[in-house]
Amino acid sequence: MTASNETAFEDGPAILAIADGAAGLARIGRAARAVNGRVVAEVEPAGAVERLKRQAALDIAMLDCEDGDAGTLDPLFSALDEAAASGLCRAVVAVPLDLLDLADARLAHRDIQLLCQPGPLDLAAATGVASVRPPLTLHDNSRREAEELARLGEEVARIAESLARLASGEEGGSAGSMREAPFQYRAAPVETADIGAEDVRRLIRHRRMRDRFFDGALFADPAWDILLDLMAARIEGRPVSVSSLCIAAAVPATTALRWIRTMTDRGLLVRDADPRDGRRVFIRLGDEASRAVSAWFAATRADPD
Repeated sequence: MTASNETAFEDGPAILAIADGAAGLARIGRAARAVNGRVVAEVEPAGAVERLKRQAALDIAMLDCEDGDAGTLDPLFSALDEAAASGLCRAVVAVPLDLLDLADARLAHRDIQLLCQPGPLDLAAATGVASVRPPLTLHDNSRREAEELARLGEEVARIAESLARLASGEEGGSAGSMREAPFQYRAAPVETADIGAEDVRRLIRHRRMRDRFFDGALFADPAWDILLDLMAARIEGRPVSVSSLCIAAAVPATTALRWIRTMTDRGLLVRDADPRDGRRVFIRLGDEASRAVSAWFAATRADPD
């Protein structure tokens, strides 16, 4: 280890690579090299729980599965969550869409980066975030990821702030207060709209129609798409899984996951365990967020323009 203040992992973070195929191991290897990490062992998911119990000096457990069996992965997800909670290691988990609900239900600890069908940069950036231990300097990839997550938090705070002002009838408001506290509304003097699910679905269809004429990334607004989809589901009395909400967000699933978790932390969204299946979590719009979205519809109807 150098005596300077330069970035230094003594030999890089020690990484346990868990994958169900050679392609997954190769992806983990590339992500490890991107953060100057070293893969200390490679194991298939079926043997990973036992290996976690025996593995010493581990910094990160990385799981990359393409079409794994839920029966095998369920206890592995739980073991990774326990390992993170006990401080044994952090984790980076990449799953396909059909395993996202199970993974999201089991992997609750903040030291776990959950990704869905990530690209190489997403995987490397998540590994960089998992690698960071103060006072080490962030690797370039992890720095960009940290900055992206900070901007994401700021954007969610901005949306929460705007909805709060609308619900309270205020024109102004402090920009800082909403960033320091959970998402809350005052009693709304604006009369809430009598809206139906079809009103919300029509707006969603109009938003998607833009993609026929412009690059969809130009108008990407996952936070608003998530709010609208959950508002329609609330009116319909329909539960919404994490995987279906990622699809509704109209952005890559890993990006949608970040938004869902950040918006949940801010209090806009609420997580409920499926009472019939403990391997799945439903996401719903919080009561106050629902009132604010309804107030927004009322305000747009009342606008003479």
